[in-house]
Amino acid sequence: MSAEPTVEPRLLRGWISRYDLAQELGLTVDTLGRWERRRKGPACVRAGRKIFYRMSLVQDWLQSQEMPRVTDAKPGKARGRK
Repeated sequence: MSAEPTVEPRLLRGWISRYDLAQELGLTVDTLGRWERRRKGPACVRAGRKIFYRMSLVQDWLQSQEMPRVTDAKPGKARGRK
């Protein structure tokens, strides 16, 4: 007897739940909630008690968080403790 595959509803294609996003990013659901209140993280949509994030916007937000390379620093400028 084989298990039937889980079918994603067409309406939610391209969206991820807060729980699933927290799992993907290695964060807690509470952290994402705190970011929402502070308008710090990716934009989200509420549908009743459920919260969803558009995958394309999450990817854009992640790219905007990218840090510049350390090698871009000017030579001779030591940073950190002496």
